[in-house]
This record gives sequence, structure tokens and C-alpha cells, in this order.
Amino acid sequence: MLEVADVFRSHGPAWRATAHLSLGQLKVMSAIEQCRTAALGGHVLRCSGCDHIEVAYNSCRNRHCMKCQASAARRWLEARQADLLPVEYFHVVFTLPAPISAIAWYNKRLVYGLLFDIAAETLRTIAADPRHLGAQIGATLVLHTWGSALTHHPHVHGIVPGGGLSPDGQRWIACRPGFFLPVRVLSRLFRRRFLEALADAHRRGQLQFFGEYTGLANAAAFARWLAPLRTCEWVVYAKRPF
Repeated sequence: MLEVADVFRSHGPAWRATAHLSLGQLKVMSAIEQCRTAALGGHVLRCSGCDHIEVAYNSCRNRHCMKCQASAARRWLEARQADLLPVEYFHVVFTLPAPISAIAWYNKRLVYGLLFDIAAETLRTIAADPRHLGAQIGATLVLHTWGSALTHHPHVHGIVPGGGLSPDGQRWIACRPGFFLPVRVLSRLFRRRFLEALADAHRRGQLQFFGEYTGLANAAAFARWLAPLRTCEWVVYAKRPF
């Protein structure tokens, strides 16, 4: 079975020669490439009954390594399952458009923080609206910065119960069976709030621009760059309940 480590070993050297990677990112790639190989050493296991010998190589233990974090992921899932309510759950995804993903590469802490905060705010705001659900909801959000093609593709996945508490906190309000919240309404609010926050960050001088995006440091140029993003579709969707 093909693993990320195999891809890194085959194509990593050529990609590193052209990509702009931080020292931290280079260390992660190196750790994944060397994980459970002779490069990290290992130990020999010998059966006392048949004298069969097996070599076990050491793990890198990097928090980004899929092999090393498999057991931690299982423990996390078990802990979350203990929190589940006896209701439908929905999988919602908020994705940033490609132009914003490009500047997020140089402004990770700020843009990823906005992505988390505004996705959560959007869910709570629309859910609290009596025209939709009229309830206080909770959600678990997880950030993904890579897409399935292993390219930079920031988005958050949310696991949301199909309902919430009434405004007075005294009763449970369930959503309609098989339907959580209208994704078009979520998308519009998410787009507006995110662009407002991004424009505010620019006014405060909190964004950095490099290479082909250097000109966006100018307020007028940044406003022109933002304009098409106010009308294009932002991908927000909710999958079937599970």
C-alpha cells in the first residue's frame, strides 16, 4: 500500500528544490521519510522457542506522522465517542477559496485562526436564528491544511449534533430529520464575515505579502483583489447524518 512516506522519498527531493518550505516543514518531511527505517536505528526481536529473528525499526514520533499518531488518533476517537449524544450528527466543511489559500501560506496563524473562529461563529449564528433552528449548538472543529492531492488547501471539518439547547437552556430542539442548516445561508455569512475580518487585519497591518503578492500590501490593491471574492461561491457543505 502506498504511503505518504513513499511519496516523500520518491518526489520529496525534487519538490524541496522548488518549494518554499520552513525549517519546521523540512524537519517533518525528513522525520516521515525516515520513520521505521534503518536511518533511526532499531532493535532485534528473537523468539526463544524457534530462534526466529525480526528487526523492528524505531519510530520518528513526530506529531505529523500518520504511522506514529495512529494510536493517539484511536484514543482521541474513543474519547469523542464517549461524548456523543443519542441524536443525528452532521459533517460540515468550510473551505477557503484558492486566492485566500495562497496568502494564508504566509499568514498561517492569522488566517487559520480566522477560519476556525468564523466557521464556529457562522454555525452558532445561523443555528440560533429562529427561522432555521433557534437553538444554541456545539461543534467539534478540526483544521486540515492539505487536500487529498497533498496540496495546500485550508479547510475545517466540523462534527455537529443535529440540534441544540433552547435559548433558556431548558429543552432540546432537534433539527429536521436528515437536514441540519441551509448550506447556502452558511456560505453567505461565512464569506461576509471572513472578508470583513481579513480586511480589518489588513488595516491593522497584520498581513504579510511576498513574491507575486507583494503589491497587496497597498490598501487600494488589496481592496481590488478582495472584490471578486465577495461574489464568487465559497464552498460550505453538510454531509448526510451519521
